[in-house]
Amino acid sequence: MKKEIIFLTPIAICIVVAVIIIALYNYRLKKRIIDSGPIDENSLKFLLSLSGIGSEILKWGLVLLFGGIGLILVEFLPYPADESTVPYGVVLVSVATGFLTYYLIMKKQEK
Repeated sequence: MKKEIIFLTPIAICIVVAVIIIALYNYRLKKRIIDSGPIDENSLKFLLSLSGIGSEILKWGLVLLFGGIGLILVEFLPYPADESTVPYGVVLVSVATGFLTYYLIMKKQEK
């Protein structure tokens, strides 16, 4: 378990830094568009697409929910994590199911 934490910690830190940088640049872009003057219909649509906070919350909520379900399912499997890769597969399939659920929900909302 210690080896996995040492491997995953830098990856998690890079992901957090990337998310923060993207949020800051989105903020700066929105601020520049608003400060540039009158906003037409195209600019307004673009600004609304940048601030899709509700869909981001839905996406990560579904991914974390399904990831948690996968971790719960792993507890009931007779395979230990250090001897078999089946528990990792169960968690990955659960997370993928969360992403697919999000995709289907967003596709249904576009119609």
